[in-house]
Amino acid sequence: MAEVATARRSRITPEREAELYAAVLDLLREVGYDALTMDAVAARTRSSKATLYRQWGGKPELVAKAIRHNKPGNIADVDTGSLRGDLHALSTREDDCTMQQNAALMRGLFMAVHGNPDLLQAFKELLIEPEMEEFHRVVQRAVDRGEVQAGRPALDYIVHMLVGAFATRTLIDDEPPTQEFILSYIDAVVLPALGVPVT
Repeated sequence: MAEVATARRSRITPEREAELYAAVLDLLREVGYDALTMDAVAARTRSSKATLYRQWGGKPELVAKAIRHNKPGNIADVDTGSLRGDLHALSTREDDCTMQQNAALMRGLFMAVHGNPDLLQAFKELLIEPEMEEFHRVVQRAVDRGEVQAGRPALDYIVHMLVGAFATRTLIDDEPPTQEFILSYIDAVVLPALGVPVT
């Protein structure tokens, strides 16, 4: 399967792929997932629909990969020497404006995921599972350094806590998520739950 996907992708340059992903994200922000069509992507990017289907298979895979491509680098590459430093570094890779745009985009996609099993599957395989694997490496480094006890119950819920704070900021406070909010949440909630002193 990976060999087939690699062969499929080899026809498009990385620059062209990035252009296509940017166009998909723009369309998602304009019309939402349900109204997004491969025809619209083809028209916006001056591509053929056949090329899009050959490259990505369908809309769910294309959207999931566009979201993944938009992420600022590999999570596991962030290594500041401390868990607090790593979580802060991961939280400040996007400025407040980008964070606000992405939060709005993800809110719309969360709704679409619930009504679309194919999109949910694409998200799990292409976005959620790879990012969870990367994030677990960051956390495992903290355990290996002795910062966090291996059996700490909150270890299984770090991502849930962070995503929950990000996703519910607007709902609860009628404010967009910001770097300041996420950083203060990490220090006030996540690190204490893990038994990590905040200095």
